[in-house]
Amino acid sequence: MATFLYKMGRLAFRRRPFVALAWVALLVLAGVGATSAATSSSSSFSIPGTEAQKAFDLLEQRFPGASADGATARVVFKAPAGEKMTDPEHKAEVQKVVADLKSSSKQVTRVVDPYVGKAVSKDGSTAYTQVSYKVSGMELTDASKEALTGAGDEARDAGLTVEIGGDALQAVPETGSTEIIGVAVAAIVLVITFGSLVAAGLPLLTALIGVGIGVSTITALASVLDLGSSTSTLAMMIGLAVGIDYALFIVSRYRAELAEGREHEDAAGRAVGTAGSAVVFAGLTVVIALVGLAVVNIPMLTKMGFAAAGTVVIAVLIALTLVPALLGFAGKRIVGRKARNAATEAEADGNGKAEAKPNMGTRWARFVLRRPVAVLLTGVIGLGVIAIPATSLEMGLPDDGAQPVSTTQRKAYDLLSDGFGPGFNGPLMLVADAQGSEDAKAAFRAVNDRVKGMDGVVATVPGAPNKAGDTSVITVIPKDRPSSAETEELVHSIRDAGADIKSDEGVDVLVTGSTAMNIDFSQKMNDALLPYLALVVGLAFLLLMLVFRSVLVPLKAALGFLLSVVAALGAVVAVFQWGWLGSVLGVEQTGPIMSMMPIFMVGVVFGLAMDYEVFLVTRMREAYVHGERPGQAIVTGFRHGARVVSAAAVIMIAVFAGFIGSSESMIKMIGFGLAIAVFFDAFVVRMAIVPAVLALLGKAAWWLPRWLDKALPNVDVEGEQLRKELGDDVSAGQGKGPDGDRELVSA
Repeated sequence: MATFLYKMGRLAFRRRPFVALAWVALLVLAGVGATSAATSSSSSFSIPGTEAQKAFDLLEQRFPGASADGATARVVFKAPAGEKMTDPEHKAEVQKVVADLKSSSKQVTRVVDPYVGKAVSKDGSTAYTQVSYKVSGMELTDASKEALTGAGDEARDAGLTVEIGGDALQAVPETGSTEIIGVAVAAIVLVITFGSLVAAGLPLLTALIGVGIGVSTITALASVLDLGSSTSTLAMMIGLAVGIDYALFIVSRYRAELAEGREHEDAAGRAVGTAGSAVVFAGLTVVIALVGLAVVNIPMLTKMGFAAAGTVVIAVLIALTLVPALLGFAGKRIVGRKARNAATEAEADGNGKAEAKPNMGTRWARFVLRRPVAVLLTGVIGLGVIAIPATSLEMGLPDDGAQPVSTTQRKAYDLLSDGFGPGFNGPLMLVADAQGSEDAKAAFRAVNDRVKGMDGVVATVPGAPNKAGDTSVITVIPKDRPSSAETEELVHSIRDAGADIKSDEGVDVLVTGSTAMNIDFSQKMNDALLPYLALVVGLAFLLLMLVFRSVLVPLKAALGFLLSVVAALGAVVAVFQWGWLGSVLGVEQTGPIMSMMPIFMVGVVFGLAMDYEVFLVTRMREAYVHGERPGQAIVTGFRHGARVVSAAAVIMIAVFAGFIGSSESMIKMIGFGLAIAVFFDAFVVRMAIVPAVLALLGKAAWWLPRWLDKALPNVDVEGEQLRKELGDDVSAGQGKGPDGDRELVSA
């Protein structure tokens, strides 16, 4: 592989105008496609194989024309203290709002008068009207949304409190200015790392081009492939981080090759052949982790994974082609002026290399080699303590109750809870299928009475049967809030009673609705976690075995990842569930952790963690293969890789942390979780635990059974075969002090 990539790097360097033009053309083409594509709606949400989904499918079959995908809104009214919503003047104001909403937009299908639909609280203080639309919240026109938000203005002027909830106000999540700050931090880190504005700008430029192509392509295909708004956000988050990192490693290796006296074209080829090989395998681990999300069998999650994986593939291709092309345009400016002057002085002194003090990576590696047990125990115990909150993990999906308290959605949620009870915000929908029953109406009444008498049920509202008279919907109002354990227990109780109801009444009862869907979604994510973990870790283990020609190194990599991801989950629970530092991070409402968070973190963090493992340990493997002792190979790996891996980690943390400023709780949680996980994995696991374990293992770390060594193909990530073909003396430089290279390129 190294030989093939070497030739690719040289070709891209020589044909740089053509390569650069091709990528710019792809960017323009993707941009044109995105601007001309139909506006995407929110991605349809389905959970195949669950009772809630089965009930929705039955509803579509038995109630044709009644779409479950249309947006809904609840306009909630509250009378001033001491007054009631049934007072004539307040009733007139509400009915005027209802009339205005009915005529406000052609997208409105139904507006329920609260006085006709019995939507007034028992104490008379609160009332609400429900508005139904033909299309989803993302497809509502600006005029429809403005009519909705402005519907209660006159009622407010008359003294009523008016708030609006529901998914009709759904909007594309905003990430805020912190995302820009994250990119700015990345730029500063690159300048410090390279000491050159050109070298610092190149990874940023190529990453932005890759993300631009990826996100524009997703936008262009969003309507056709039913991709939601979160898909492009995830792709941008991951694509930007890995795009900068991959280019960073190629540029760093290129500068190191120049410092060895290589010609520019040859240096570009060698950089792509060696660091590029690591980029390919690091990218493969990320792609495996993202594509592996398909094992969960939730279409929305599968599409998000494939879209983000496509952006990672683009980042890898750009690192292998566009980066060496731009290196050709940069020329000598890829090295800072200070470094160029130092190199010139060294040549004038007749010295091929300038003496330099041991860099931070070398000093740290030597420290770990002296105290491997202490470093290992400190790292493992520290992450173990941080992981403790993960034992209290509660999962669910966010609703309006998780919105900031300043939003109208949250205020509407609280008004409904106060006026009608906590369970009113999460009603259950029972689909009663009496097909084949002799007296369907009597059966429906019996089911309603039976469910109404169950513990945890406040009220039931029977609906009208379909035209055939064999199917009906019963709305069940739980006693507790939607995300509570009590409501989840009620759902299971109704389902457990389904067999007896079927036997006694001849009716199949299926529980659905948004609350039941959330419960089924969480259960499905829990059930899929172990199979997904086994699939992803297993495939990546085989991939890393190819790279490192070792059994213990991939095993150590996988175990270290599990430690970092569990610690990250502990931090997420502490912040978003317990509320620690919540005010600092803008978490206004604590609650259950998003159901997809654990499996999503496992997928994304595993791929990113393997990046650092590949980039750092391949340098150690390269030194060991070329004759260095195991301990000296660790020092060599850190001398060349620690600074760059640290810079890459800081950049990735900054990019992910930028999404903490999002207005969407899901994006905020993902941004924090990924940022803290990268911090733990890069600076605790890879920088401390990994060298400590390798120091304790010694030569055993690189052990591979002979039969397995013969069976595995040799992918030559270290570039040993490439060096032989180029006539290099593979022993050159071995046995010398660990700091023979210039500090400027020993990053």
